[in-house]
This record gives sequence, structure tokens and C-alpha cells, in this order.
Amino acid sequence: MEIREAQKLIKKMYYERDHSRGIYATFTWFSEEVGELAEALLKQDIDSLREEIADVFAWLLSIANLVNVDLEEAFISKYLSHNKQQ
Repeated sequence: MEIREAQKLIKKMYYERDHSRGIYATFTWFSEEVGELAEALLKQDIDSLREEIADVFAWLLSIANLVNVDLEEAFISKYLSHNKQQ
């Protein structure tokens, strides 16, 4: 699955709820998931790590949708051009 496809999936599933909640509340949920990822890292629990990494990614995609950023395009623009400079 491409990043853009994942972003579209998350938009289809959660955009209305995220839009109603608003960007700052959605960011708060994202931050909570990052905290849960930190806990999983400390425990070194691979199952929890997989789940929390997926959650953080999904919430990041939700934020990108709310601010109209194509995450795949942004990532390629930043890191592909950075890689060419090295």
C-alpha cells in the first residue's frame, strides 16, 4: 500500500469525526498515541510496538487530511531531495 492510499483510507474512515473534533483535539489524540508508543518502546513489546506505530501513523494521516497535506508528496519532496543532496 502506498502512503497516499493509506491516507485516503483513513480519510474515508475518520475524516468526518476528525473534522468535527477539530485539529487541536485531533492533535491531542495523536500526542496520546505517541505517549503509548513511548511506553511500548520502554517495554520492548513487539506486539504493542506494531500496534502503537500503526496508531501513530493513522493519527498522523488524520492530521495531514485535516490540514490538506498529501503526506506521500511531502515525504518524497523532503527526503528524496535531501537524499540527492548527499
